[in-house]
Amino acid sequence: MSIFDTPIDRRDSDSIKWGKYAGRDILPMWVADMDFAAPPGVLAALHTRIEHGVFGYGGAWPSLTESVLAHLESEYAWRIEAEWLVWLPGLVSGLNIACCAVDGAVLTTTPVYPPFLSAPKFSGRHLQQAALACRNGRWEMDKNALADALTEETGLFLLCHPHNPTGRCWQREELLDLADFARTNELIVCSDEIHCGLVLDDDKRHIPFASLSADAAQRSITLMAPSKTFNIPGLGCAFAVIPDAGLRRRFLRAMDGIVPHVNILGLAACEAAYRDCTDWHRELRSYLAGNRDRLESAVNSLPGIKMTHVEATYLGWLDVRALGLEKPAAHFESHGLGLSDGSDFGAPGWLRLNFGCPRSTLETALERLALACR
Repeated sequence: MSIFDTPIDRRDSDSIKWGKYAGRDILPMWVADMDFAAPPGVLAALHTRIEHGVFGYGGAWPSLTESVLAHLESEYAWRIEAEWLVWLPGLVSGLNIACCAVDGAVLTTTPVYPPFLSAPKFSGRHLQQAALACRNGRWEMDKNALADALTEETGLFLLCHPHNPTGRCWQREELLDLADFARTNELIVCSDEIHCGLVLDDDKRHIPFASLSADAAQRSITLMAPSKTFNIPGLGCAFAVIPDAGLRRRFLRAMDGIVPHVNILGLAACEAAYRDCTDWHRELRSYLAGNRDRLESAVNSLPGIKMTHVEATYLGWLDVRALGLEKPAAHFESHGLGLSDGSDFGAPGWLRLNFGCPRSTLETALERLALACR
């Protein structure tokens, strides 16, 4: 039995995920947090910090910085400098700051995590969208669509890597094509790599965009956090890696006066997650891969619904267009399943399902999914 098999009752907690359907028999499988306890190493670090008793404003300390640098080098063969780090209270704030810091229109691909679509507008930037292509059951960046969406005004490309919601783990050749596109068109690339620790396929590995070349590094803002991989999003801790000093200054200026200090408990958890939780992380990925396999097998045996293979993340992207539903999310809620509506990702007729849960919860969800597809 896995440590991840034990359900934790979150119904009467502070959980936004479970609180959405309070008092209703609906399994919440929408927002991207997992129903697992944080790793023991993280819990121990938090207890130690809390016992100190003083919770003033804080910032990164040397051993925390070293844990980040060591983690990035050991996991992704990416060697960075400490001064490239900019700490943030959350990754979404990083997306918004990047849109403020870089002049011009903002280009991204759809479907995509909803803040990619809202951040440019909040920053007064024009949003440009290029649709991903699904070819032979695999989502890909479409070079023609990117070229068509690009204008002389485009200054920033927002990359979701690994991709939410399709679950793609972009590979080197695809990233090199994107790097060439960015260089040719003088674009800054802001790469959201928050799911980098959740690659589920044994034959895939995450490659940071900025690690591709010196040019890619100098035109990059990489956003990362331990929150998704180690299930600590409520602790509010993320960071940007910005190698170019001028771009880093622009990013910091855009933060000034509007971005608060990072939660000191989040900083303590971050250090422990990267330093002490390797075994837990390995077991988590194996468990999620098992959930992924079970979900894909079940979904693709049902009428009117299908999904492509999830290479990374714990998010299934379900195509329910063949069911002919006017309001897909509401339909599945009526059958006891709370899923994310694809319209929010720029893709009406699709739904996103979070399978970061105990296997027993997933089995209940699959039973309800089957009833909803009849």
